[in-house]
Amino acid sequence: MAGAPRTVLISGCSSGIGLELAVRLALDPQQRYQVVATMRDLGKKGTLEAAAGEALGKTLTVAQLDVCSDESVAQCLSCIQGGEVDVLVNNAGAGLVGPLEGLSIATMQNLFDTNFFGAVRLVKAVLPGMKRRRQGHIVVVSSVMGLQGVVFNEVYAASKFAVEGFFESLAIQLLQFNIFISLVEPGPVATDFEGKLLEQVSRAEFPGTDADTLRYFRDIYLPASRELFRSVGQSPQDVAQAIVKVIGSARPPLRRQTNARYALLTALKAADPSGRLYVRIAHGLLFRWPRLLDLCLQFLACGCARTRVWPR
Repeated sequence: MAGAPRTVLISGCSSGIGLELAVRLALDPQQRYQVVATMRDLGKKGTLEAAAGEALGKTLTVAQLDVCSDESVAQCLSCIQGGEVDVLVNNAGAGLVGPLEGLSIATMQNLFDTNFFGAVRLVKAVLPGMKRRRQGHIVVVSSVMGLQGVVFNEVYAASKFAVEGFFESLAIQLLQFNIFISLVEPGPVATDFEGKLLEQVSRAEFPGTDADTLRYFRDIYLPASRELFRSVGQSPQDVAQAIVKVIGSARPPLRRQTNARYALLTALKAADPSGRLYVRIAHGLLFRWPRLLDLCLQFLACGCARTRVWPR
């Protein structure tokens, strides 16, 4: 006899990965999940509700949630029957790219409030119930930038490094309570959000930044970044499907990269613990050998590299 469906709370469901994941779980043929799909602005719920179709109001509920607000988190959990969450998916996040000198401290703090403290805030809210029941699964949508730094993404990468360190540390304690943590680490994900972000920063002034750095950012980094997304970027559907497999796993992994083509780049850091190899190759490809970078991206885009990321 099938057990009761697991309650899955997902943040950041107005678009992209969160929307795709919420719909896939709600439409699960075995009806194993009761999905609470949340977003900060309920004015953007139309796309999600249309995608959910007949699942809306049955296996999927839409709720308001601002991960930067204690009050909002408490209000959201109070609307869940029994207030019990079996699976938490920390998906809400923000991006930040550009020359460091042109970014204010307040902007950096806002990013950390969403990407890091927002995730911590949700975990603090659901953890007492999970510990009491001695079961639970916390899934965190991290990034390969939590594993390696990327030029002109210093602050975003720092927020994801913080996420990785926090949840890896927490995983040790929570295993004693039969609670599992899974860090899902996508590479570039081609979404409307990413496209708009790159378009916005291409026109930004970045006051206080010297002319050489601005030129490197606009004339070298931005074209290379667009090509990277075009060559090895995954769709939100691909990442959502990877997360579905993590949630359905009998033995959830601590880490799961979703893009094997990009994993070839993260391997550079693992190959040399000193870090020199990755930094020097990344610098050379971007600033000295741009044509070689183009060839490498073409190689990855053609599918010549292994693309399977899940074990057989």
